[in-house]
Amino acid sequence: MIITEILARNARMYGDEIALIEREPAKNKRVEITWKAFDEMANQVATALIQKGIKKGDKVIHLMVNCLEWLPFYFGILRTGAWAVPLNFRFAAEDIKYCAEIAEAKAIIFGEEFIDRINTIKEDLESIKDFVFVGPKEVTPEYCEHYEAFLNTGSPEDPKVPLSILDDAALYFTSGTTGKPKPILLTHRNLEFACIVENRHHNQTHTDNFLCIPPLYHTGAKMHWFGNFIVGGKAVILKGVKPQWILEAVSEEQCTIVWLLVPWAQDILVAIEQGELKLEDYKLDQWRLMHIGAQPVPPSLIKNWKKVFPHHDYDTNYGLSESTGPGCVHLGIENLHKVGAIGVPGFDWEYKIVDDQLNEVPKGQPGELIVKGPGVMKEYYKNPEATKTTIVDGWLLTGDMARVDEDGFIWLVDRKKDIIISGGENIFPVEIEDFLLDNPKIQDAAVIGVPDERLGEIVTAIIQLKPGQEMTEEEVLAYCEALPRYKRPRKVFFDNVPRNPTGKIEKPKLRKKYAGREESFKI
Repeated sequence: MIITEILARNARMYGDEIALIEREPAKNKRVEITWKAFDEMANQVATALIQKGIKKGDKVIHLMVNCLEWLPFYFGILRTGAWAVPLNFRFAAEDIKYCAEIAEAKAIIFGEEFIDRINTIKEDLESIKDFVFVGPKEVTPEYCEHYEAFLNTGSPEDPKVPLSILDDAALYFTSGTTGKPKPILLTHRNLEFACIVENRHHNQTHTDNFLCIPPLYHTGAKMHWFGNFIVGGKAVILKGVKPQWILEAVSEEQCTIVWLLVPWAQDILVAIEQGELKLEDYKLDQWRLMHIGAQPVPPSLIKNWKKVFPHHDYDTNYGLSESTGPGCVHLGIENLHKVGAIGVPGFDWEYKIVDDQLNEVPKGQPGELIVKGPGVMKEYYKNPEATKTTIVDGWLLTGDMARVDEDGFIWLVDRKKDIIISGGENIFPVEIEDFLLDNPKIQDAAVIGVPDERLGEIVTAIIQLKPGQEMTEEEVLAYCEALPRYKRPRKVFFDNVPRNPTGKIEKPKLRKKYAGREESFKI
């Protein structure tokens, strides 16, 4: 079933029930919307865009931070038959311009946070004819239509644009941490499959309440919500990541499922450990599942989490925007004994571990993880060469190095491009990062290779300590003596570990800062 029809079905079956709740603790704000109102707002967006000339196959940029209107606008774009083009809210003006040019977008819908960025590039956005502003009326740019007036021009009735499951639906741009963002074209079949696989993995029912914190522009957050969406379960959109705000939302809204990024889970545990949060102040018994995705998960984190929340089910999900987000590999809530692995193939997914010639490697040996299933993207838009080298005979080459253990569980070794080669040895940073995170003084850690005349590269650790903790380079090096000699860091820096909005360590930034290496990607 096309996801726009899933929304219409939810409105028919659960019309007066709450669909979405937005919480913004910093402003003491809470608003909600029913399934019927969600569906009608999507129709208003669709019919208003159609009146402006938007038609099937056009592209509409969607540039908003998480808010109650985010999803109705997204579904409204899809209902026109146009492609939704959600953009990373951290994109600079030039990135936005680049994406608009690649997409040849006809319209843009954007929020208050982006006024300055859009102002600087407006004259260069030659293909965009319509600008819709979603924010306070009094700050609406003069070249924009305010969204309330825009919605009033539309109808709450379904525009009934014919859609096929194989139609193109959305253009997602990668985060751009390795250079220019890459445009990923997803179909309606991809989006439908994401709903099915997520629900299959986490067993959501209509009574589940999903707490959504990560940015909705990313396939991870939205596709995890899809598991609730397909059964008409409600969701809470939380604006802010403070541990107190997260536990308040879970307690007051009675959330049952929370998807966290590694730093947020670490922050919650630190706040509890330091007495800043007391669990008895919150109603958390209904919270049944905590799951993490988007980056490798240190086993020590989950071990400590289960000490604090012993009744929680836990799952980790692996995926890419190119695989329509999470789920091509997942641990599975029944496999807690394998924490550290990314898991087994997701529902209706296949995998292989291969060498550079795409031949399968022996079990236990590291190689590149490749996956195949209904979630594989259609293509890198306007880039047949990149598509050809990334999708081979239906197999998606992930660029991630992995191995399979004797029980058939997949373990992520590292990103292919992040491997450190020192003295001829291949060193996988994730292994060292996991080791460092076992130290009770360390909150976060990143490991990179720094050029060295004799060895080629040397292992370098960037350490972020927990609040109030102190540690010297000598202490870190002494702690690392438990590692094999060739894996031990030769240099240690104390600094914040930068992560992007989906929790991935921004290693290009660290390599530029500490190794003097610029990195780029040409699309």
